[in-house]
Amino acid sequence: MTAMLEVKDLRVKVAGKEILKGVNLSVPAGEVHVIMGPNGSGKSTLSNTIMGHPSYEIVSGDILLQGRSVLNDAPDERARAGMFLSFQYPTAIPGVTVTNFLRTSLKNIRGAEVPVKAFRMELKEAMKELQMDPAFAARYVNEGFSGGEKKRHEILQMSLIKPKLALLDETDSGLDIDALRVISEGIDRLRDPGRSMLLVTHYQRMLNYITLDKVHVFMDGRVVESGERDLVEKLETQGYDWLRPGVAS
Repeated sequence: MTAMLEVKDLRVKVAGKEILKGVNLSVPAGEVHVIMGPNGSGKSTLSNTIMGHPSYEIVSGDILLQGRSVLNDAPDERARAGMFLSFQYPTAIPGVTVTNFLRTSLKNIRGAEVPVKAFRMELKEAMKELQMDPAFAARYVNEGFSGGEKKRHEILQMSLIKPKLALLDETDSGLDIDALRVISEGIDRLRDPGRSMLLVTHYQRMLNYITLDKVHVFMDGRVVESGERDLVEKLETQGYDWLRPGVAS
C-alpha cells in the first residue's frame, strides 16, 4: 500500500544552517503518528518544510503525498492536494470573520462555492463538537482569541476541510486542562481510513486522549527511535538522555 506521506532522506537548511540531516519517515493512510523530541531537534522544521514554507531550503531528499513528489508544489497547491498545517502560533487576520475565512477556504479546497445553507449546517455541527459558542463565527480570525480559542479554530478548520494529511504542530501548547481535552478529543474524532495525521508535541498529556499508531523521536535533525505508545511513557519518565550517544538505556 502506498504511504499517505513519505519523507525520503530529507535535508533542510534554515538561514544557511542545516536543521534536518537526513529524515526518513513513512505514514500509512489512516494512521496517526507522533513526533517528539528536545527543543531545536527539527520537529517544527519538518512540518513547515512538508507544507512548503519558503524559508526552508531543501538541500536534498523528497516529500511524497500518496506516492507523488510535492517538492515543486507551492503551499496553496499542497493544500488543494489535501495537506493541512495547524500552526503553533496562528496569525490574526483583522477584518476577516471566521465565517468568511472558512467559507473561502472551503471554496478554494473544493473548487466550487459552498451553498450558504449547507455551509452553515456544516459549521454549526463542527462548532458544536468542539464546544464553541455560535457567536465565535462572527469574530475576526484569531483577533483577541485566547490560546484555547486559537487552537479550537485550527481544529475547526481541519474538521471542515477534511484533509488527507494533517500536520499538527504543538497544538497542545498554551492550553488549559479543559481545552486540551476538548481539542484532543476533536482531533481523535477526525481519524479516518482516508486521512493521516502527524502530530508534533512535547508532552504525553495530549496523547492520553488520542489513539496513536506510532511515535518517532527526533534528535539533532534525525529520527533516532520509533515505537508505539510505550515509547511515549518511557520518554515521559526518562526524558531523552538515554537516546544520546554514549548514554545507556
